Amino acid sequence: MRVAEPMFAAWRAELALGFARCGQATLLARRRHEGPLVVQKPLYPEGGSVCHVVVVHPPGGIAGGDALQIALEVDAGAHALLTTPGAARWYRSSGAPARQRVSIRVASGAALEWLPQETIVFDGAHAGIETSIRLDPGARLIGWEVVCLGRTGSGERFTRGSCALHTEILCGETPLWIERGRIEGGSALLDSPAALARRPVFGTLYASFPGVGPAHVAACRECTPASGEGAVTLLPGVLLARYLGESTEAAKRWFARLWGALRPAAVGREAHEPRIWGT
Repeated sequence: MRVAEPMFAAWRAELALGFARCGQATLLARRRHEGPLVVQKPLYPEGGSVCHVVVVHPPGGIAGGDALQIALEVDAGAHALLTTPGAARWYRSSGAPARQRVSIRVASGAALEWLPQETIVFDGAHAGIETSIRLDPGARLIGWEVVCLGRTGSGERFTRGSCALHTEILCGETPLWIERGRIEGGSALLDSPAALARRPVFGTLYASFPGVGPAHVAACRECTPASGEGAVTLLPGVLLARYLGESTEAAKRWFARLWGALRPAAVGREAHEPRIWGT
């Protein structure tokens, strides 16, 4: 006899944050939230000019029917770094999709570092993950996304469900990079040598700032992941690094090294890892 899946009420959660320059400091000047999506108090481990914020989703996972929206605005001259306390977990669903949309706007002369921890898509989940970034000319951005299909630590593979990804970066109205993809659980895409090649972990780091160019690509290519494969390329106005492998930790460590190599040129500061990464 088949046991019915437990029924849970779907969460609708919204978080909107605005960062502004005040003298030499960056302040979390605007904050609005609805539902279980909040931030901890602003932190200043690098001094007042860079505002660090940890985005928290108290339920700890995203289930079928959930819809999360995050909107980030960084005003001219401000500098914000955002991360998360742990992995985002997308739970198995009986059919209802779950969605997350992150909308980012960075003004001219402002800087944003969007560095969330990994996303784990459980077998049987139906995940829709969208990130939309608009940069004004002269804005500075470093961000990444790491995705793991299935709970690989327990031997789980992604045999059912789906994962739809949409990421776009625009400067003004000019597209710098747009990527859409959909991965079906158990599909040939998971095994194909031209796609994931039986590797459950993949990720992308992106960086856009005035002057980004071949020298920054060369510096990033001097770093290699401890396991898996990595590649770095340059499009007009944006640098991209790709990871494919078996380990979210290897992906994050490599991206952190690339971030350290790029940060001085991108935002004029040496890398200062958020303390939450070490807990």
